[in-house]
Amino acid sequence: MSRFINLLIVHCAATANGKALGNAKENAAQVIDRWHKDRGFHRASPGNSNGLTSIGYHYVIETDGTLLTGRDESEVGAHVAGHNATSIGVCMVGTDSFTPAQWATLKSTILRLRDKYRNAEICGHNQFANKICPGFHVPDWVDGEFAPLPGHIVDPK
Repeated sequence: MSRFINLLIVHCAATANGKALGNAKENAAQVIDRWHKDRGFHRASPGNSNGLTSIGYHYVIETDGTLLTGRDESEVGAHVAGHNATSIGVCMVGTDSFTPAQWATLKSTILRLRDKYRNAEICGHNQFANKICPGFHVPDWVDGEFAPLPGHIVDPK
């Protein structure tokens, strides 16, 4: 089933800046999946077979720049109330400062999604809710031609 996508929404995991979320037992998407399961999220009929049952985001970017898949793009997300049906959610591990590798992956991911979903506006979760997420003003990042924003860059730990 094809969905009409008009929003690409950037999020943060609200975790320590520059510190990997994944560990020896779980990658970052698996950790977030567990968190979302605890909050009552559930994927009705997963569009991919990655074994995640609850994650609300379509993509997660770990501190080393690894792009992890959560929900399939064909699935409605669970990441921004009132806009899930027509959006794709991309979550960066951290809160308000991100590694150069994360910024590079965010840029390439958003540009690929923008090419695929030509009518989509690029936004931050904080444009729809009174939250810090993703810890920076996404329109400034877009206006800056997707360059990492000064004051929002951290060295990986």
